[in-house]
Amino acid sequence: MKYQHKQIAKSKLKSRTIKDKAIRVLVVLLSVVTISPIVLIIFKLIEKGYKQISLDFILKTPPNSYEAMTALANGELIPGGIANGITGTLLMMVVAAVMAIPVGVVTGIYLYENPGKFMANLTRNISDILQGVPSIVLGLIAYIWVVKSITNGYSALAGSVSLAIMMLPMIVRSTEETLKMIPVTIKEAALALGVPYYKVILKVLIPTGFSGLLTGILLGISRVLGETAPLMLTALGSTIINLNITKPTSAVPLLIWEFYNDPNMVGLIWSSSLLLMAIVLSLNLISKQIAARTK
Repeated sequence: MKYQHKQIAKSKLKSRTIKDKAIRVLVVLLSVVTISPIVLIIFKLIEKGYKQISLDFILKTPPNSYEAMTALANGELIPGGIANGITGTLLMMVVAAVMAIPVGVVTGIYLYENPGKFMANLTRNISDILQGVPSIVLGLIAYIWVVKSITNGYSALAGSVSLAIMMLPMIVRSTEETLKMIPVTIKEAALALGVPYYKVILKVLIPTGFSGLLTGILLGISRVLGETAPLMLTALGSTIINLNITKPTSAVPLLIWEFYNDPNMVGLIWSSSLLLMAIVLSLNLISKQIAARTK
């Protein structure tokens, strides 16, 4: 009888071991299938775009179609670069961050402090809805609000407004979720010591959850960094380096779109895409490192 029980136990153990190995192999295969597209994209961008990457590519503005065609005919690299796109992207990102970060963090704090109130629930739902709105719609809203009513023309400010609206939902929700992870006892201890409410927020909650807040902000920035559609309706683009927020300006995604429409600029498409991907990838890796340290 004992021998039979041992045999049954060994049989069950063997069956479970086989199932475990099969599931492990399946998980590995599905993981490889999941990451293979991004690996292939990165490989293709590096293969096609690394030749144009140089100091001139970062410091100079794009050539005209004739200069690019002449260079290709002579078997040379396309001259010029995307300096106007880099400066325009940085300008709009800074202005958008200045608008979105304070509003997003304050709204997230409000949602955390008032979880069951009608206005908080309404704000949370609107934030979730806003996160799913197509970027072209947000660009159209910025066009109506800023381009037609404030600057009376395309501008970096209009582009920044559209990007700020896109960043807001992620900053709001990440702020709320980060504050929820902070032990309530920390807040209660500060209040018990007689610390004013606004100081509890500024001196206790925000510093304690700073890493999580910064992660949400970086993810929000990387989310909008490659957007093209809203900028086509707001910033329009510029062939020169522009640092005036009331004037049309370029951006790396806009330049990629412009290069796509010119067959002589194909080489710059790959290089611009490679640079943009490297920036977005760096921001995501930084945010993951910050999140890991927070945990």
